[in-house]
Amino acid sequence: MSGTIFVFIGMVSCAFAAVRRRRSVRIFVWLGIWSAMYGELVLADSPSVAAALPQAGRAGLPFLTMTVGYLYFSVASLAWLELSTGKMRVFLKTVVGLSLAIGIAGIGILAVTGFSDSLVLCLDFVAAAGLVVLIIVLAIPKLSRKYLVLPNRAVVVVGTLVFALEGLYFTVARLLHHQTNRITGSLGLAALLFALGYMAVQNVLAGERRLVSIENELVIAQEIQASILPSKSPEVKNLLVVTAYHPMTAVAGDFYDFLAVDESRVGFLVADVTGHGVPAALIASMIKVAIHSVVPYAHDPRAVLSGLNSILFAQLKAQLVSAAYLWVDREKRIALYSAAGHPPLLHMRGSRLELIESNGLLLGVLPEAEYPVWEMEIHAGDRFLLYTDGVSEPENGSGEAFGAHRLEEVVLMNQRREPSTLLEEVLGGIRSWQPAGTEQKDDITLVAIDILA
Repeated sequence: MSGTIFVFIGMVSCAFAAVRRRRSVRIFVWLGIWSAMYGELVLADSPSVAAALPQAGRAGLPFLTMTVGYLYFSVASLAWLELSTGKMRVFLKTVVGLSLAIGIAGIGILAVTGFSDSLVLCLDFVAAAGLVVLIIVLAIPKLSRKYLVLPNRAVVVVGTLVFALEGLYFTVARLLHHQTNRITGSLGLAALLFALGYMAVQNVLAGERRLVSIENELVIAQEIQASILPSKSPEVKNLLVVTAYHPMTAVAGDFYDFLAVDESRVGFLVADVTGHGVPAALIASMIKVAIHSVVPYAHDPRAVLSGLNSILFAQLKAQLVSAAYLWVDREKRIALYSAAGHPPLLHMRGSRLELIESNGLLLGVLPEAEYPVWEMEIHAGDRFLLYTDGVSEPENGSGEAFGAHRLEEVVLMNQRREPSTLLEEVLGGIRSWQPAGTEQKDDITLVAIDILA
């Protein structure tokens, strides 16, 4: 009966780990295998189980039992490994490696020669050394806190103590030639498995709570980032502006903003922070704050980028920012453009598409940098497209990037369509370029500007 219970517990534990499919529940796999292996040893000792097996099964039962015995301690050590950290983790990995090597060698010798106990003494020595170290670490609270991940140390100490006392009882009984049985021995292992399982559940629940907390914080961060982006397009006479913003994760390192001076003049800023996620999003928030100091120079792209670079240089540390700034003046009918290590601006007039590169250094490289300015006349029907490298870098199954060339093709094919349709076609082209089911690898930002009259 006890063997069946241990096998059943092992199957349930492994099934739970298979359903959860997270690294934090891997310990349940090892606990489950450990329990099932012990259950097999108990069942193998049962005359009724042996009698129920066919002749071939009875003949192979000793080999199966010895195989389980050789691998038993390796699996137990792997379970403890999931609850360890630091040097204790290194020690247990060494124990697992040694016991596994001895076990495999012992199984090989058993298969070839038929001798079952040739390396049992070596395995017992490794197991004894490992158990002594584990007991010492558990017995000393300071060491437990440093080398073991135990939300409730007392439970594991009690479980290990019951297991150790049971082991001591069996050792003395063998020395005194006293008769013992598997049922008594099962109690010690059951106590230890329960203690370790309880710790594993506690760790999983703690991980779930941390995950929920992180998800809640990401929702708040997402709301904050949404609040720093423009809520609507600038109201500039005879200008149509459409944007597309697709973060790779909940928060992004891409950023865009409008510096509207009046109904005839407006600046467009697009920036891309190196990296992804929360660190990049924090830098993007800093750009939003820094923009307020350069608003008086909105008409001068060189001053805008130089000002942002001076402000951000001391704050960026290891991260850098690419940026592009386009100033459109409807009264003077001119546009000024400058960039800091950013993909080129696309300027379409009729059927002609021009790539404008007016790049200085990335923001944050040097405290002072020069940013050349490109000036151009604007006419009714002109279209500008600002974007981040998340548009051109996606790769197909062969590792070939979508690239600037394909982006230009999509822009030319949609020259007479609404800017919102153009952006949809660009995003659709990227999706169709990548293999089905591919996750987005970078943040994507697009800003399309049409001169209406």
